[in-house]
Amino acid sequence: MSSQRSLPADDFGIYYVLAECTDYYDTLPVKEADGSQPCSQGVTGLRNLGNTCYMNAILQCLCSISPLVEYFLSGKYITALQNKTYPFLLPSDCSEVATAFAYLMTDMWLGDSDCVSPEIFRSALGNLYPAFTKKTQQDAQEFLIYVLNELHEALKKYHYPRRRSHEKGPAQRCCRKWITTETSVITQLFEGQLNYSIVCLKCEKCTYKNEVFTVLSLPIPSEYECSLQDCLQCFFQQDTLTWNNQIHCSFCETKQETAVRAGISKAPKIIIFHLKRFDIQRTTKRKLRTDIHYPLTNLDLTPYICPIFRKYPKYNLCAVV
Repeated sequence: MSSQRSLPADDFGIYYVLAECTDYYDTLPVKEADGSQPCSQGVTGLRNLGNTCYMNAILQCLCSISPLVEYFLSGKYITALQNKTYPFLLPSDCSEVATAFAYLMTDMWLGDSDCVSPEIFRSALGNLYPAFTKKTQQDAQEFLIYVLNELHEALKKYHYPRRRSHEKGPAQRCCRKWITTETSVITQLFEGQLNYSIVCLKCEKCTYKNEVFTVLSLPIPSEYECSLQDCLQCFFQQDTLTWNNQIHCSFCETKQETAVRAGISKAPKIIIFHLKRFDIQRTTKRKLRTDIHYPLTNLDLTPYICPIFRKYPKYNLCAVV
């Protein structure tokens, strides 16, 4: 499901909820195409190449994101490939993945077929990750991460980080905006940053750690039923690290029990959630079939935003896998 609203350039308009791909999609009845009904632009099926529902589902999601569609259909990706500052550092397989992705998106949006084959794209990605060329089921989240990574590697540009003015106070130091030396359409759309406050429970000194993310893997706190907000609250709640999980305190100069809390210091324009459907207890691995309720519009992440971050993003649902 994609948002029908035209989004401003700096709006936080879309989020994903990602679950694992199951065989359920293979059991759905296939509808005969009705020639009397006009084909909507961008509404194009993808041919199953043998247990590739995980791939097709992710590609359908990516090819429905308006700013990503505009980027590739306008040919901006060609300029990015040609204007590499250090083209000798770009593997040819990387550029082949980006080009094959652009061709697939063009076929889906500008072609006249009801269904197209992602074979060329799978082949290009398979040159880097052979597991995706096998006719076996793969993890949809892993596939998504590999695709985004290769698109970023192919399209990124280098620049020198600008110097910051002196920032006073711990809040400014921990929540200052992250500045990268490599940017691409992928980082501009999907990349955010978490800030961890780490408090030593002995000396009570606080340190901060920043971590860039593209996908947030959320725990599921109930076996039967919960909401997406319940999953978010569980992820962002304070955690106490003890015993073997103790962290080295630079003030005490030894490992100590610590209290850790995460917050969002840079919210991405498009946020991707992965729901941890598998629970491992000792040597047993089981799948959680919890019903998770989530809003279609106005998902509010304000409670999890770093206090100095002055934008309070709300997201609309774009796709579910």
